[in-house]
Amino acid sequence: MLKTRFTEAFGVAHPIVQGGMQWVARAELVAAVANAGCLGFLTALTQPTPQALADEIARCRELTDRPFGVNLTILPAINPPPYAEYLQATVESGVKVVETAGANPQEHLPYLKAHDVKVIHKATAVRHALKAQSIGVDAVCIDGFECAGHPGEDDVPGLILIRAAARRLSIPLIASGGFADGAGLVAALALGADGVTMGTRFLCTAEAPVHENVKRRIVANDERGTQLIFRTMRNTARVARNSVSARVVEIERDGGTFDDVRELVAGARGREVYETGDPERGIWWAGLAQGLIDDVPTVAELVERTMSEAEELIDQRLRRLVV
Repeated sequence: MLKTRFTEAFGVAHPIVQGGMQWVARAELVAAVANAGCLGFLTALTQPTPQALADEIARCRELTDRPFGVNLTILPAINPPPYAEYLQATVESGVKVVETAGANPQEHLPYLKAHDVKVIHKATAVRHALKAQSIGVDAVCIDGFECAGHPGEDDVPGLILIRAAARRLSIPLIASGGFADGAGLVAALALGADGVTMGTRFLCTAEAPVHENVKRRIVANDERGTQLIFRTMRNTARVARNSVSARVVEIERDGGTFDDVRELVAGARGREVYETGDPERGIWWAGLAQGLIDDVPTVAELVERTMSEAEELIDQRLRRLVV
């Protein structure tokens, strides 16, 4: 077993976090992750209302008695979701860990801290991680360029970003982007992280509530199976490569604006990918970790395999290198 600042502070057995994936991070997956000794996150905004989130938390509690958290992505919008109400539903349901992403979560911290909720903030740059530390979050998750979703605009891969963040932060650091196995975990620990987040790897497990066709596509894809969209809009997103993502990039190259791709990238279409199994229906999130995924294990099998590989690498291969 590996003990880090993260496992000690957050009360989990293993230094592995399941990312808060939109439409995917539901009770059945999160509970399986918790039961395997890791920290899973329900995605608040997957649920249409704060009450629906409270119901999903209750459903998760029926499946596990171990710790899990709630992810809330805060984005500027003309008509934003009721973020404070989602957090209230989280707190009143007794959840003790919240992961924030997107905008600065400072306005919400006093409420969360008053109820003894630990906060992890997701950042894509060292300067943002330092800002999060300065306002009082309990840990930072740093997203390298390899990650699915929004990797920021600096294009710094994890090999540099994780080490740079670890050298400047004093709070626990979780590495994200490109992690899928024990070797990646060991590498992250060597760079100074206290744990890793896996998103795409958990998406491709038996308990993930998505169509089997999506999982088969991930297994079939290699590390080249993603595409960067919204580059011209300074809102870069890494998604699975398909005909829709290719069309979005083509429109961008021709000078198109978001209005020109709005229908193609609609969230409803991405959700339909997961539900119907048609990987060409819309854009859907996947990271470079696809190149390391070649099966669809249960969450328990994945975690056991990952930890066994990590411990074997540390105890045997790496120790033999020291003479």
